[in-house]
Amino acid sequence: MARAEGAPAFTMNQLAAFVAVAEAGTISAAAEKLHASPSALSAAVTELERALQTQLLRRRKAKGVSLTPTGEAVLARARALLHQADELQADARGEERGVSGLVRLGCYPSLAPTVLPALISDFTRTHPDARLEVHENTQDQLSKGLDSGELDLAIVYDIDLDPTWRSAALAELTPRVVLPADHRLAEVPGPLDLTDLRDDPMVLLDAPPSSAHAFACCARAGFSPHVVYRARTYETARAFVGRGLGWTLLLQRPSASVTYEGRPVVVKDVARPPLPHVPVAVVWPPDSLLSRASRAFINHAVRMAADGSLGLPRKS
Repeated sequence: MARAEGAPAFTMNQLAAFVAVAEAGTISAAAEKLHASPSALSAAVTELERALQTQLLRRRKAKGVSLTPTGEAVLARARALLHQADELQADARGEERGVSGLVRLGCYPSLAPTVLPALISDFTRTHPDARLEVHENTQDQLSKGLDSGELDLAIVYDIDLDPTWRSAALAELTPRVVLPADHRLAEVPGPLDLTDLRDDPMVLLDAPPSSAHAFACCARAGFSPHVVYRARTYETARAFVGRGLGWTLLLQRPSASVTYEGRPVVVKDVARPPLPHVPVAVVWPPDSLLSRASRAFINHAVRMAADGSLGLPRKS
């Protein structure tokens, strides 16, 4: 039978053989795992390379195989295609089986301590056959992971995201100032005027998009902050503030008003200038074919956010 127009020149079996060999590191180990002959697996990978007109593996006698740069790129896509094929088969058979499979979830580091423990615990308890693989990273790196297919979903601040991406809103956070306990403004009642900090040393949470967001808030108040220290995590930023090294501007508000060292910090709202709320969302690229497990995770996260179980302010 002639190949239909638009159909690929390779087969799913060839993709499965390639993924198995790439993950096992040797053809013989992959063959043992799949209960297939090494010669059949080797032939399947060779046919895949011929169909794609490129080399995917470097075969080294007695040393196994290694991926070429093209092979590295193809591996992620091959895994995704195989997973989607499995989902298609499951959906075609109906909804009798429960939610299962892997969800590769990215999360912005300052959101992770608040959102992930309860979400992972509740989701895996509800869907025991599903698995979550969590990757904490800056928002630009999470975006790359979503674009490349290495991540299925990400929980991020909705700041400077690709406007074509799809999303499910979880909460809205308000920027707050964090001060050392002995700062001159710490005991001032009520919200602060951000301009009162224009000459004070600042500790910047230097993890995109938080850094750009902090600069934008200060620019809204008409000044450029005097940054003396940069921190990669919000707990480090709070610890620096607790030591009196400067003030900082954070979206995430931890439950405790002390640092890991036990030093107190004071969290103050900002009255002037008005700072916009920043949405927190689960996001994914528009062309993603989400698995059943990913769809279930999104629904679960939205439901927990709505009932306040995630430790985030409910979306207004």
